[in-house]
Amino acid sequence: WRDFCVGFTAGPCPERLPGRETRKTCPRSCRSDSDCGSKRLCLCDGRCGLSCVAPGRSCPWPLPQSETSESRLLSASPTFSALLEVRCRPGFTSPGGSEVAVRRCQGDRRWSGEEPVCREAQLPARACPLPAGVTDTFSVRGDASVGTSISYSCLSGAETVGTTENFCQENQTWRFPHPVCKKMFCRPPQEVERGYVVAVQKAEYEAGFDIHYLCRKGFLLDGAQRITCLSNGSWSASPPRCRARCVIPAERSRVVIGGVKRWPFDVTDATVAHGENVTFFCKHPRKQCSFTAAQACFDGELQTPPCYLEPTWLQYKLFPHRLVSEIEACERGDVE
Repeated sequence: WRDFCVGFTAGPCPERLPGRETRKTCPRSCRSDSDCGSKRLCLCDGRCGLSCVAPGRSCPWPLPQSETSESRLLSASPTFSALLEVRCRPGFTSPGGSEVAVRRCQGDRRWSGEEPVCREAQLPARACPLPAGVTDTFSVRGDASVGTSISYSCLSGAETVGTTENFCQENQTWRFPHPVCKKMFCRPPQEVERGYVVAVQKAEYEAGFDIHYLCRKGFLLDGAQRITCLSNGSWSASPPRCRARCVIPAERSRVVIGGVKRWPFDVTDATVAHGENVTFFCKHPRKQCSFTAAQACFDGELQTPPCYLEPTWLQYKLFPHRLVSEIEACERGDVE
């Protein structure tokens, strides 16, 4: 946009560089008036440098009316070296962002520079500000532009205290104050029978606080070992239970535990943990063969299957090879 006549008003006139003139035509170059005709003077013609110019020649004025820009002559007349100011009208701007351009009347009777282009300015969207404290705390849905509304929900899942909807007013302020997320607490967790709660004793626990459960020796934890206070004021899981081991209800017959056939007295304390399966051997009612039936330990209770019959002491001592757990297994089709 801006085309200054370097050296025309203050410093020395720039030297003309052949082939690099910014104008299509430049007047004949010179070093003094004697190099020019009687009606021309050796004057500085902008970037054309010292040129033979007829100083009385003028540039077009006034310029055609434009809807996007307005021109104002800064000199007394539009003759050689006169300055012209071009300004974008309100609501318009140039692509480069300049609001004013200065053009100079050249020796070729043209105004320096290109015809300015002013385009309609894109006004920024008017909106209501959303503080970082709101966007960090809430999930905000909707548009914050003037004339539109938004809705809030706490990112933590906590209860919203205050309005859940708001409206952006014409003066770019919100109709209602922003809400807050209610800080929730959990009540002390329940104690567990035959176990312990590992946590600092408090009247209430803030969201995100963890507590741990441990069982006494010999008992198995059934459930979550760690639970967390949630933002809605509840615990992440119900308290676990400490389940008791089961005594194996067999003394004179081998059983299968963990895939291994064993005598109960060879198992530590003759017990199994809660949830563990014990497979018993039962005798076929009409054939000399055995089949198996499994039972699970549940919190200290382990029942023998209905088909199981505990061998007598005499059977165990006198005929150990005839015990049901030691005889041949029945064929698959023999078991009803």
